[in-house]
Amino acid sequence: MDMQAITEALRGKVGEHSGLDAVLKFDCGADGVAVIDGKSEPNTVSNEDREADCTIAISRENLAALLQGELNPMNAFMMGKIKVSGDMGIAMKLQRVV
Repeated sequence: MDMQAITEALRGKVGEHSGLDAVLKFDCGADGVAVIDGKSEPNTVSNEDREADCTIAISRENLAALLQGELNPMNAFMMGKIKVSGDMGIAMKLQRVV
């Protein structure tokens, strides 16, 4: 799954109101970023690299697996496949979205 497909999948999962009430960035390194703006109404998902309340460093492959339900967010965190910086509470809300 490329970043465009990941962005579209996130848009479908987030909808107009994610309940995040924050900006969350998935940083896939050289592959790019996907940013959920849960502060805007309606919520938006873009590939614009910007400041976020919480940043999740994850490989593109692992993010795709997460979105497809093949990777449990908590297990991924415990195994070091996800690194969280910023507000950890926002990352915990992510389970409701993906």
